[in-house]
Amino acid sequence: MEKHRAGKLLLLAFLLCISAAFAVLNGPVHIPLNELFLDENRKILSLRLLRVLLAALTGSGLAVSGAALQAILRNPLAEPYLLGTSSGAGLGAVIAIIAGLSSIFLPAVSFLGALVSMFFVYYLSKRGNRVPVESFILSGVIVSLLCSAVIAFLVSVSPDEALHGVVWWLWGSLQMYDVKLFFIVAALVTPAMAGVYVFSQDLNAVSIGEEDALHLGIKIEKVKKVIFFLTSLITAGLVCVSGVIGFTGLILPHITRLWVGPDHRTLLPASCLLGAVFMIVCDLLSRTVYAPFEIPIGVITACLGAPVFVILMRKRQRVT
Repeated sequence: MEKHRAGKLLLLAFLLCISAAFAVLNGPVHIPLNELFLDENRKILSLRLLRVLLAALTGSGLAVSGAALQAILRNPLAEPYLLGTSSGAGLGAVIAIIAGLSSIFLPAVSFLGALVSMFFVYYLSKRGNRVPVESFILSGVIVSLLCSAVIAFLVSVSPDEALHGVVWWLWGSLQMYDVKLFFIVAALVTPAMAGVYVFSQDLNAVSIGEEDALHLGIKIEKVKKVIFFLTSLITAGLVCVSGVIGFTGLILPHITRLWVGPDHRTLLPASCLLGAVFMIVCDLLSRTVYAPFEIPIGVITACLGAPVFVILMRKRQRVT
């Protein structure tokens, strides 16, 4: 069984390498392979490499966050966007963009927005020393709607030169020119994903049931707080550089779970790899389908993700 799961992870890693190579070699402007590595095309090659790296980081981070939240809340609809984290991070980033802050401050402001929104969600849903799942999700929806309303207001009153960038960013974009910002975000997101994996056994227990987890000696509320913090950190870092990208954290954990099973020791790394492959492919489509114009990547993920989610939901209904 372990060899079988390892084989699936290796297959995903192979697909990641293939998709990354294909995305680097292709773009809105066709450049033959023998010319791509020439000095005059070095900037194009560097931008493509950076964009593929950002796509892989974004897809893996969102997928891992979705898998962790679905386990800790025992709800198949849980994801950063639904729980208000993305909207809070987005609000922080929009404020930073309109205020004209340097891009180097975007991760900090975005993370602050995610942290504040998560605090409000946690505060609104807390009942004594417990956080009921239903209350948490409902509070997340309320905070998400509130943040979205504030974003809409800021966009409506923002100067024209900032308006286009904010609207484009709200649909998601992986255009990356600042290498330093990418490495700052990667330095935040990568350890946070590793931290989530450390709790894979706890997620296994909690996903079965809180009573069973308590009998195993797991401090559920402490684990929840840590997972909420880590997923907020991941989401905030990604939102500040890629904007708000939906469906990735929702559908990919379900697809991965159907393929590798519910054990989070395998599910989390598999979601990480599949998320990277998915986002690289979506970004390649956004750059090439309507070239030379670029489609916001959030449109691509929604067009691909919505039908898949409907199929998964129908299948789940037939099983139950």
